[in-house]
Amino acid sequence: MSDDIEIDIDDLSRRMDGAIAALRTEFACLRTGRASGSMLDPIQVEAYGQMTPINQLGTVNVPEPRMVTINVWDKSMVGKIEKAIRESGLGINPQLNGTIIMLPIPELNEERRRELTKVASQYAEHARVAVRNVRRDGMDQIKKAKAAGMSEDDQKLWESEVQELTDKHIALVDKALEAKQQEIMQV
Repeated sequence: MSDDIEIDIDDLSRRMDGAIAALRTEFACLRTGRASGSMLDPIQVEAYGQMTPINQLGTVNVPEPRMVTINVWDKSMVGKIEKAIRESGLGINPQLNGTIIMLPIPELNEERRRELTKVASQYAEHARVAVRNVRRDGMDQIKKAKAAGMSEDDQKLWESEVQELTDKHIALVDKALEAKQQEIMQV
């Protein structure tokens, strides 16, 4: 009777992978000493009556390691994009050249590097919490299955499998955090 009770490990794994992917996206937006077009991804601009990402208002390029340029398609949006970048907290001062906005990436000082490593740690902790929430959901599924007639041996087997999956994903979060912190602290 309990042979047909299954726990969907693939779904749990997919959800944990989603938490890791979200962490990588957040890390990509964190500014290091190098220029990257993805650092502008979280910035939204009020355009045409709605909030719009910068990459939908112009072409974002990285012509050199310490410079990002935005070739704005609509001339009337240049001022709004410039203002959004100034107020974003990235610590970048935009320079205008017609419809092209140039963003020189300044060298990070030691204090700013330490702040960015703390932000990276917070992002990693959010990812760990997300992975643990998926683990909790998996354990709840196992408890419901036990109430529906799952044997104690099967319960222990599934619990250890869910825990193993959780440990693997937490290790991936820690590894990604360590790599990002090294990247940030690199001069």
